[in-house]
Amino acid sequence: MRFLGIDPGSRRIGVAYGDEIGVATPLSAILADDPVKQWAALAAVLKERRITEVVVGHPLNMDGSSGPKALEAEAFARRIRSEFTLPVHLVDERLTSYEAESTIAPSKRRAVRKTGLVDSRAATIILQDYLSERIPTEHPSAPDT
Repeated sequence: MRFLGIDPGSRRIGVAYGDEIGVATPLSAILADDPVKQWAALAAVLKERRITEVVVGHPLNMDGSSGPKALEAEAFARRIRSEFTLPVHLVDERLTSYEAESTIAPSKRRAVRKTGLVDSRAATIILQDYLSERIPTEHPSAPDT
């Protein structure tokens, strides 16, 4: 199992990698402005990492309804499913960008935002949420006394 977590955006696409170990790791964000170049870069990551499943952030409204951004994420997921014939899972991503940005010092947030770091950290949170649900963490048994 090789998973790619994605926080889709029009300017930047955050990406993260995870496998059966159950730990999500951020990758460099896709920073191309041109949608064709973004898609080509995404295809390259899927191929290079030999991804078997994709997890896409689903930006629902706070009341759980689907707004315009959620509909865009759903279309993005359908396109991945169609073009790469991979299973795609939509995961509620409410507040993940806020959570990811909160790990960066306020004085550096503006500069860091352009690098895609926040986007890939958000993708990591999205993927980790999915992996934690799917791959339960095993705790070693306490030794018998």
